[in-house]
Amino acid sequence: MAVNLYASYKNWRKYRETYSELMRLSNRELTDLGIVRADVNRVARQAAGY
Repeated sequence: MAVNLYASYKNWRKYRETYSELMRLSNRELTDLGIVRADVNRVARQAAGY
C-alpha cells in the first residue's frame, strides 16, 4: 500500500510540475510546441501517466 501511495504522489507531482511549467508559457510559446492553452491539462495528465 505504501508503494502505491508513493507512486500516486509521484504521478501527482509530475502532473503539477508539468501543468505549472506549461501555464507559465505564452500562447506563442505553446503554439511553437504544437499545444493550445486548452490542451495543457490533457498534456500534463499524459506526461504524468494518467
